[in-house]
Amino acid sequence: MRHRFRKSITPHWDIAAVAVLNFLEIRLRDFPTASGPVLPRRFAQTKTLFAGLTVALLCASCDRQSNAPTNAASDSQLTSHGTLEVTAKLVEIPDGAIFKRDLYDYATVLKYDVVKVHRGELKSRVIYVGHYNPWKPRGEAADRRVQVVGGNLRQFQVGAVHRLALSVPIDDHYLGGIVNKYFGKTTEPIYWAEWTNLSAE
Repeated sequence: MRHRFRKSITPHWDIAAVAVLNFLEIRLRDFPTASGPVLPRRFAQTKTLFAGLTVALLCASCDRQSNAPTNAASDSQLTSHGTLEVTAKLVEIPDGAIFKRDLYDYATVLKYDVVKVHRGELKSRVIYVGHYNPWKPRGEAADRRVQVVGGNLRQFQVGAVHRLALSVPIDDHYLGGIVNKYFGKTTEPIYWAEWTNLSAE
């Protein structure tokens, strides 16, 4: 019961702080002086300091919330690109599949386990997806060669869940260099990622 109570009041620490300050102000005003009840100057300075600290902590809390994953499903780009839309978990990044090399653009193939199909048809739960210039955040990956690629994903990490807008096969949409560590290991088609968002699912 104790832990549940503490958890429930944690998001309202700013309200509690203001309530405590107001309570102390009322109690200190009960101490009369020759000219009547007054608020001591030192307490007024302390209250200002606490108020500033409260605002700073509140801003920090808002900043942490702004960095949280957004709702991937609300992005209209997902529904307007590709022929297949899925939520899938990235299960593997092979050694050497992602690297940064100036003046060299490439796509790399990554392995996913599909969690849910939102649009289109899919025969296999395991899919292989080609991502253009995977070392870049998706929102910065597009260039003159590949203009239709984007999303809010900033970095590929094993275990992350992505909302993907895909096309197939990759050869119909991209003719550049491809790093495919699964070549000869599977006969499954290689999908082309047009939009990749980080999913909260």
